[in-house]
Amino acid sequence: MEIKDRLRMIMDSHKLNAGSFADRIGVQRSNVSHVLSGRNKPGFDFMEKLLLAFPRVSAEWLFTGRQTLVKKTDLMKESEEISDALELQTQRKSARYGTGKKIVKTLIFYEDFTFDVFLPNEK
Repeated sequence: MEIKDRLRMIMDSHKLNAGSFADRIGVQRSNVSHVLSGRNKPGFDFMEKLLLAFPRVSAEWLFTGRQTLVKKTDLMKESEEISDALELQTQRKSARYGTGKKIVKTLIFYEDFTFDVFLPNEK
């Protein structure tokens, strides 16, 4: 996967067209057009502006295609928040409906096609 493909993934995940993407990162629209067409490679300023405009995007993924689109620390923090919210919701439902059912596994799927598996902590 080339860098232009990763840029398209960012644009798609934020529902941006080339013009609105250029406006968001603060570069000329022609710069984005040339990079997406493969005519030019993005320069340092372009990449720096992109990473500042999208702080959750992993620089390693952007430059190399390795890892995931979203920074792992953000995924972990977000995953913990989701896990806590799910556990609280389960406790409320169980108390309200008296089901007595216990969650044994929760799967969370992200828009970049990655996922996390949560196993509830025994307390």
